[in-house]
Amino acid sequence: MKTMLVYLIAGWSGYYVMAVELLGGRALSPFFGTGIYVWGAIIALFMLALSIGYLIGGQFSTRQPSLRKLSLLLGLATLTSLPCASFSTPILEMVFERVPDPRYGALLSSFLLFFLPVTISGTISPYAIRLLVHGLGDSGQVAGKVFFISTFGSTAGTLLTSFYLVLLFELNQIIDGMLAISFAVATIGVLADRTKSEPNNGA
Repeated sequence: MKTMLVYLIAGWSGYYVMAVELLGGRALSPFFGTGIYVWGAIIALFMLALSIGYLIGGQFSTRQPSLRKLSLLLGLATLTSLPCASFSTPILEMVFERVPDPRYGALLSSFLLFFLPVTISGTISPYAIRLLVHGLGDSGQVAGKVFFISTFGSTAGTLLTSFYLVLLFELNQIIDGMLAISFAVATIGVLADRTKSEPNNGA
């Protein structure tokens, strides 16, 4: 059960990051257009945030890793995504008024909206690998599985969001739905870890 939840969190995190990236492009387009500089700003910001998240996640995973902490990372990434759902328009309007160059306006907007949640999301894969590795002999195999599932989730997030969800729902509805799923997955992980740990605490 624990192993399945770790893989589920890794896969959903991959889905979530790519879906947010695509939706970020739609959110910025009314203010800064859909040119290559907008997507360049979004992609660069996401790559930078993920790389920092990988580094932090690797360091954090050395401190008594647990499913509960991994689930809390997902919950924290979701919590810091709330401005994307609730305050994106005021933030984008503020940047649009103060930064006339659309290149830097798109970059600053991406930073304000996405840097923190994407950085925290980036911590999940290395942390998941640390939870699943039980010895040096299986580290490569575990890392391969985690990155496969995470990237598969990213692929699903890209296709489902761009091919279907944006045609069926409003932008805020999609984001709200993803936030609800993230909170649900994080809550299940926390409860599952607590249930497993209680007998040991009473011993």
